[in-house]
Amino acid sequence: MSAQLPTASAIEQTLLTALQPTQLDVVDESAAHAGHSGANAEGHGTHFRVRIASPAFTGKTRIAKHRLVYDALQVFIDQGLHALAIEIIESHRQP
Repeated sequence: MSAQLPTASAIEQTLLTALQPTQLDVVDESAAHAGHSGANAEGHGTHFRVRIASPAFTGKTRIAKHRLVYDALQVFIDQGLHALAIEIIESHRQP
């Protein structure tokens, strides 16, 4: 793994560009996984939690929404992102 590991900021910027979310929270949880599979000695850049709401999700299944997030972050997966917990925030619909 010669590429630099992702940061929460880089993931956030990528999702902002790709999915134009109305809500977004990215947390690096790597330190909590020290000693687990996929963790690294630095304690960052391998395990992230993403909470996201986006108009791009409208009319899509849960799996399709997750796929949009994974597709946007594929470059980071290729760089060593080991685990990604995705929480889709459902936007409240206007009557």
